[in-house]
Amino acid sequence: MANFDIFDTIDQLRQTGEAFCVATVLRTADATSAKAGGKAAITRDGQILGHLGGACVQRAVRSSAHEALASGAPQMIRVKPSKKVVNMTDPDGVQTFRSGCPSGGTVDLLVEPYRHAPRLVIFGGSLIATALAAHGALAGFRVCLSDDAETSGAYTRFAPDKTADLGIEARDFVVVASQGQGDSVALKAALETGATRVSMVASRRKADTLTAKLIAQGMDPLQVARLKSPAGLDIHAIDPHEIALSILAEIVMWRNSDKSTERSHDEKLA
Repeated sequence: MANFDIFDTIDQLRQTGEAFCVATVLRTADATSAKAGGKAAITRDGQILGHLGGACVQRAVRSSAHEALASGAPQMIRVKPSKKVVNMTDPDGVQTFRSGCPSGGTVDLLVEPYRHAPRLVIFGGSLIATALAAHGALAGFRVCLSDDAETSGAYTRFAPDKTADLGIEARDFVVVASQGQGDSVALKAALETGATRVSMVASRRKADTLTAKLIAQGMDPLQVARLKSPAGLDIHAIDPHEIALSILAEIVMWRNSDKSTERSHDEKLA
């Protein structure tokens, strides 16, 4: 722990692209090795980088960090001696964990998740694809653009057959904007990702034809059912930038509605 700086550690974790949590000791009572203001980072695999106290506190923090990363919401927790725990939630609404540590102290902590912005993964080298990449970057998405797009933007580039390397998650967004250039390959790769939201710049009839072929080739109809086509909201868009804006508007709507659903789910569980 020599020369350890929690803020340097947090910055290093941010560069990795992996989600993590930051836990802060808010208050202590009686004898504890933790001190108010103490911080630590908790990686997705449960490593605690920093000092928060003994084993009892660490177990509680790991459990809370797991929940925080799953929900995307911060967790307020209290670790106190088993004999003082009446309910698993204290009267002030704080989630409580039992401690068997001999010190007998109580520790309040805030566990905050850090998740990078969702990815916007765009297949295709069309004018709509490059326009969408530009708009998506301005909106704060981590833009991934297929390597057949001719643009100088500072985006993560990928080959359509190498999407597994991107680590696409359910909360990311995938758009197929190939427009006649390798549509079937791009759509198949897009639907094989783990993204919940997949859309395509194409007429409904064209999309139906392409997806029917994928199902005939063995793709699960449930995978195919995720596709939304035509991509974007109907704003009577005409040129590539207007169409890209309509697609991004739909993605922002999805992102915010998904967040609202997550919050409602968390409130019901609380």
